[in-house]
Amino acid sequence: QVQLVESGGGLVQAGGSLRLSCAASGRTFSNYAMGWFRQAPGKEREFVGIIRRSDSRTIYADSVKGRFTISRDNAKNTVYLQMNSLKPEDTAVYYCAARILGIGGSYYDAASYDYWGQGTQVTVSS
Repeated sequence: QVQLVESGGGLVQAGGSLRLSCAASGRTFSNYAMGWFRQAPGKEREFVGIIRRSDSRTIYADSVKGRFTISRDNAKNTVYLQMNSLKPEDTAVYYCAARILGIGGSYYDAASYDYWGQGTQVTVSS
């Protein structure tokens, strides 16, 4: 079992920045990849990015590439999502997720993630 708790969401003006954190517990953190997803009202959950367990390589959705950065601190069992140059269309509930088995789809498929946090709201005003 893995427990994930996100924090750091809030209200920010367009062009601003926020850093989300996701604290993990329950299993060896360094043994699994961590992803970030988001879900806006009336829309499906959308892949934001992933950081691999082995080499911390990151992959991002085109919509956030160059603006968002994912990092992880294995000593603190925490993954971060640094969001810069925020836009109103970034408004959503943001979720972190642990990808342990990696089955059920590719890394950008929510179904391939095994554990999820409760989500944190990010609202970007224009």
